[in-house]
Amino acid sequence: MDTARTDALGKLLLRLTLGGLILVHGLWKVFNGADGIARMVGAAGLPTAIGHLVYVGEVLAPVLVLIGLFTRPAALVIAFNMVVAVLLVHTSQFFTLSKSGGWALELQAFFLLTALAVALLGAGPLRVGKAATRWWQ
Repeated sequence: MDTARTDALGKLLLRLTLGGLILVHGLWKVFNGADGIARMVGAAGLPTAIGHLVYVGEVLAPVLVLIGLFTRPAALVIAFNMVVAVLLVHTSQFFTLSKSGGWALELQAFFLLTALAVALLGAGPLRVGKAATRWWQ
């Protein structure tokens, strides 16, 4: 089996999974608003306007990951977004299990760790633009 081809397909699949699943969350906020996020940010003592940066982490960055443009920094934005989400919303669930027996934060952990993997691996050759020649691709 051609290792270069399977590596390229694996990176594409990882990008499509991360970008696609996070983008669904972002689109929900596009259509329903991010006021709840802004309120949580305000309750944490930060300016509520910062809450609207969720659109960067859940819309812009996933689109960039999907197309493979500025993939590494976009994946780091998604990872940061997940850390903020866990700190703002999910800290009480850190040491708990879900009703089905899994870790209560397994989805958040999946998004965070997948984003870090994409940031480390880069986009691969199946992406928009030239072949990867810079660290941010």
